[in-house]
Amino acid sequence: MIESHHHLSPAGRQTLLQIARESIAQGLAEGSPLSVVAGNYPAELQAVRACFVTPNERGALRGCIGHLEASLPLVEDVAENAYSAAFRDPRFPPLAPHELAELEIHISVLTPSQPISFTSEADLIGQLRPYVDGLILIDGLHRGTFLPSVWEQLPVPAQFLRHLKLKAGLDTDYWSDHIQVYRYETESFA
Repeated sequence: MIESHHHLSPAGRQTLLQIARESIAQGLAEGSPLSVVAGNYPAELQAVRACFVTPNERGALRGCIGHLEASLPLVEDVAENAYSAAFRDPRFPPLAPHELAELEIHISVLTPSQPISFTSEADLIGQLRPYVDGLILIDGLHRGTFLPSVWEQLPVPAQFLRHLKLKAGLDTDYWSDHIQVYRYETESFA
């Protein structure tokens, strides 16, 4: 079972969303992310946690960048990832100033990932929890992750896994004894 984390307070969520927006605004104005000092924020935002920041524009993905491993205080991770999602996601051109007003920002705070033990691909698929699990798939140098929100587009576990293999640079029908899969959960808000 994944270890539980206290959910963020409503005020903590609002602060993180505000920091994400300010970091993107600072990126537009000065070309750098917002500099935050974790010690100036409540303890829940100083905790070392991993997160992803996903800006959407009129309901369409406009970037998504984050960390799977916690290495920074959450408030710093949000500022850095918001800037990177707006300006460094290779799938999109850097955000333009006129887009900021249209932006809806989503933040997903991750629980620490836990390995899944399985004996076959069918066994793995049977253990997946749609709409709950985020997955990390690793095989050699191939690596990919899907946040739990991806279940909305890929609600069938076998399909979710096939698309995750593609994201990791593998064929959809690829399987080996070396594949490692980790699960995590997210607390997501916008």
